[in-house]
Amino acid sequence: MPAWTDSLPDAAKAYLEGRRLDEVECVVSDLPGIARGKAVPASKFARQDYFHLPDSVFYQTITGDWGEAAGDDGFIEKDMVLRPDMSTATAAPWTGDWTLQVIHDAFDSAGEPIPFSPRNVLKRVVEFYTAKGWTPVVAPEMEFFLVARNTDPLQEIKPMMGRSGRPAAARQAYSMTAVDEFGPVIDDIYDFAEAQGFEIDGITQEGGAGQLEINLVHGDPIKLADEVFYFKRLIREAALRHDCYATFMAKPIANEPGSSMHVHHSILDTATGKNIFSGTDGEETDAFHHFIGGLQSHLPAAIAVLAPYVNSYRRYVKDHAAPINLSWAKDNRTTGIRVPLSGPSARRVENRLAGMDCNPYLGIAASLACGYLGMVEKLQPSPEFKGDAYAADEDIPRVMGDALDLFDNSDALHRVLGEDFARVYSIVKRAEYDEFLQVISPWEREHLLLNV
Repeated sequence: MPAWTDSLPDAAKAYLEGRRLDEVECVVSDLPGIARGKAVPASKFARQDYFHLPDSVFYQTITGDWGEAAGDDGFIEKDMVLRPDMSTATAAPWTGDWTLQVIHDAFDSAGEPIPFSPRNVLKRVVEFYTAKGWTPVVAPEMEFFLVARNTDPLQEIKPMMGRSGRPAAARQAYSMTAVDEFGPVIDDIYDFAEAQGFEIDGITQEGGAGQLEINLVHGDPIKLADEVFYFKRLIREAALRHDCYATFMAKPIANEPGSSMHVHHSILDTATGKNIFSGTDGEETDAFHHFIGGLQSHLPAAIAVLAPYVNSYRRYVKDHAAPINLSWAKDNRTTGIRVPLSGPSARRVENRLAGMDCNPYLGIAASLACGYLGMVEKLQPSPEFKGDAYAADEDIPRVMGDALDLFDNSDALHRVLGEDFARVYSIVKRAEYDEFLQVISPWEREHLLLNV
């Protein structure tokens, strides 16, 4: 192997041991979380310190269109400089040859970070914590559906066929038999994850038909966002091997629960390594309550990032395992903000608002930004909610347009996430929303065509 491979992470070295590296995929996450970049021969990668890509990849909508005048000078497509972060080098074990993936960071020609690159947005938020002597720790949970192949968008999405030859069943949360139905897919997910050096904390069956959840071990926000970014591709590839699709849509199947990306947060004192949510006697601290207060105060404006598509808002339905408000409580899954059972050293706050369709860098960045603002503004949360939060009033936006209005008017959130990011994100998302409004749905044709 070439000398530069000596600096690879252990898992990548193990993957390549005794083999000849053929290709390196140089990737960066765009706003939706799609991997963009170039695949280059390994010999060329060894000779290059960077490569160029147009900054328009961050102006592109999910449909492949572009937001108008997304740049300060209009739409002129400047070149970015993409530099590899070799700590992210990992296998692409589903490929036909020996290939590595490497996440790159985006810079302009002057060497400044591109402010609307999602990974840079998360780095910016972490830097706000670092400046206060805090180290954020997160643990994302990934929910997704395994569904039958769907090549016609006019057809409804259906659950995949399990090993038994029957469609995946709903209402089987935590069933081991249901997990066994997807055994071959799950085996490949484990194998791919091991080859990439990722540690899975557990896989469970969720409440939807063919819906699974993967939990990741808590750690550094940037590292965990990298893993979720990689995992989405890994899981899709594992599903395709078994004639099904993996989908991370927030609400792929009508009358089924949606898929979330719950994010657990704790904050350490960088100097001592101790959890600042717990005091010396294990009591809840002001920082703990201020973090919750920040989520309650600023999440309405951040929901446009946590729920980035029109489909995302179909998930926020009463009694369908998704929150409808920003109540908080301990050990209560009906609330939008939950404090899981734990000892003082592991005290954490779970944000249950984010959908699995969000970009993991941006979803984690927005959630951390809300908690940070709560701590620096010393915001107090509402009293802990008692009982079923689905019986309480809704207090989150229900449509994309309303969420974007709240996002556009949040100066505090823009300061933490970055003004340029907020501007570009809003332009791109409004372009998507406007395009969606041009589409007439089957419901409208069925109920309005002859009746109004």
